[in-house]
Amino acid sequence: MIHAYKMNGYNIILDQNSGCVHSVDEVAYDIITRYKENTKDEIKAYILDKYSDRADVTDEDIEECFEDIESLIADGRLFAEDTFEATAKEFKKRQGVIKAICLHVAHGCNLNCEYCFAGKGEYGGADKGLMSLEVGKRALDFLIEQSGTRKNLEVDFFGGEPLLNWDVCKELVKYGREQEKKFDKNFRFTLTTNGVLVDDEVIDFCNKEMSNVVLSLDGRKNVHDNLRKTPNGKGSYDLIIDKFKKFADSRKQKNYYMRGTYTHFNTDFSNDLLHMADLGFKELSVEPVVCDPKEPWALRESDLPILKEQYQILANEMLKRYRSGNGFTFYHYMIDLDHGPCIVKRVSGCGVGTEYMAVTPSGDLFPCHQFVGDDKFKLGNIYDGVTNPNVLEQFQECNVYSHKECKDCFAKLYCSGGCAANAYHTTGSVNGVYEFGCELHRKRIECAIMLKVAEAEENLKVEY
Repeated sequence: MIHAYKMNGYNIILDQNSGCVHSVDEVAYDIITRYKENTKDEIKAYILDKYSDRADVTDEDIEECFEDIESLIADGRLFAEDTFEATAKEFKKRQGVIKAICLHVAHGCNLNCEYCFAGKGEYGGADKGLMSLEVGKRALDFLIEQSGTRKNLEVDFFGGEPLLNWDVCKELVKYGREQEKKFDKNFRFTLTTNGVLVDDEVIDFCNKEMSNVVLSLDGRKNVHDNLRKTPNGKGSYDLIIDKFKKFADSRKQKNYYMRGTYTHFNTDFSNDLLHMADLGFKELSVEPVVCDPKEPWALRESDLPILKEQYQILANEMLKRYRSGNGFTFYHYMIDLDHGPCIVKRVSGCGVGTEYMAVTPSGDLFPCHQFVGDDKFKLGNIYDGVTNPNVLEQFQECNVYSHKECKDCFAKLYCSGGCAANAYHTTGSVNGVYEFGCELHRKRIECAIMLKVAEAEENLKVEY
């Protein structure tokens, strides 16, 4: 199966099962898109008629194109067969050890963001408060115990707002470094913060110890302040923007993300990303809000055409800035066509509940941060391990082939079936499909591949 589309002057053919991307001329595009539905003679007649005014399109040229197509097919790079479905469940079983935890060091927040999936940081009152150092240490011990022979482990300090419990975060990093030596492990610590409590000490420590930091900013001041407010109802943009600039610059504009959320109130979100880029930020991400459709900020079906257009506007502007030497990175356009995630990862997905778990302040385990507070998904705790295997079984079945809707989707090996939490919150099943999100993801993949094609062609021009 192929996916063919035109964007920004490029004619792109994506072979779904092999992952090969072909940038072709108009004639080859027309031949390939008709190859499976028409006979060779029918295609030749169509091409010669359509391009009758072009002297360079002859019967011999068309024959040569057919030979190239047949060679690509023989090499498994075009119209490749799907060879992964039969082994998808076996792939999932390889996610047998835990490699990452999301440490909820604070169930509380110093902001009052209206769209917050975590109930303004308190997760519906579940384990409200701060994680103790003892619980945090036991969580790291649990991760080490469950990691098997895996050496590289990840810990994200999360909330609420983790800087409300900053001293414990620092002590846990110290403890983790001690355990690395004892157990031959390597901890990769990360931090997600709203920025209110960021200061020089936080910046210096993070630059020494945190592999990545996520800084929450929704974009333009009026957009950010509309929903990301302090408890007294004032906007938080002015409280954080200079701190974020200093933070990002101190990390040499690497190993961080500006992470925003767009809603029905800013469907022109490309302007928010460009606002961040104009401020000098280089590592950008923005996600669509997922919430109760009754909320005024919820995205609507009528927003979809606008949102898709915004992704293309963003891609075009990124290409323009890349060519002028002032480029920036957008998380959803980061795909590696040469050395990207292995097929096991692409089929199996993010590892929610199998490779990755969230830990609450009291030590309860959940499949990921987006399930915290829903007792139906409580797995167990860091002392007794997984005591509710029925919950875990739901996620062990999650893979790209567990969704019938994914079968013929060209983007399935780029999203691995999508987010189980979003699926559950919109369909009631972790094996459901959040179709609104799928629509956006397909557009993002088209844009991302277009940028890769453009980058490859730019590099070819430099070489020659």
